[in-house]
Amino acid sequence: MSSNLVSLVRSLQQRKTRRRRGLAVAEGIRLVEEALAAGVEFRGVLVSPAAERSARGAALLRALGDRAIPMQEVTDRTLEELADTETPQGVIAVVEPKRFGIAEIRAEPGCPVLVLDAVQDPGNVGTLLRTAFALGCSGAILLAGTADPANPKVLRAAMGATFRLPVATAEVGELKAWLRERGVALWAAAAEGKPLFRLEAPELLALAVGNEGAGLRPEVGSLASEWVSVPLARGAESLNVAVAAGIILYEAGRVRRARGGQS
Repeated sequence: MSSNLVSLVRSLQQRKTRRRRGLAVAEGIRLVEEALAAGVEFRGVLVSPAAERSARGAALLRALGDRAIPMQEVTDRTLEELADTETPQGVIAVVEPKRFGIAEIRAEPGCPVLVLDAVQDPGNVGTLLRTAFALGCSGAILLAGTADPANPKVLRAAMGATFRLPVATAEVGELKAWLRERGVALWAAAAEGKPLFRLEAPELLALAVGNEGAGLRPEVGSLASEWVSVPLARGAESLNVAVAAGIILYEAGRVRRARGGQS
């Protein structure tokens, strides 16, 4: 059983295997805690002696045991070979995050949907998803070329947000139909867009951010009703994509806050 779980963790290092099986690898005490708290289904957990060397790790193992989640012991060396981090904490879980189709992403008044177009850096994608969840977004739509939301680096950067925020992958044609059918306006983030303070966010909004270097593809930009930018100080060239998106999403959520919601 242990060798089977080890083999499964190894196979899930490949995106095609993660997509085919609908599984992901959650590594480290914090991320496994988040998966447990979010009610994600566990397929099994590899643990090494390193996990019990901290009070928090020992508490996590007890919590996993209380929920009858299968755990298999491996050596510290084996876990280090499987880990994606330089300093593994003795816990690697195979989880089955909930899958969403684009039809299940529902924009709500004052709670935008984040659209990622070919955002390739896993750290940026994870930070964007974490930001979207923290700012009360309704969900996220990931277009072609965007890093896999189940990528271990994405999961770590998202700090558990991918276990709670509805995230769907889609093609541009599907996004176009979704915007039309749901009556959602699309804003496109770009340096040459209108300054954010000059725009009033519509009730139903999606914000599209593009590739770190190339920006949004023309076929995505053509769907936008507005191009929006964050005004910068003289001499500042640009913002990180996740920082810019966070500023725009926060401002766009002012409708919700004005109605008594929490930011």
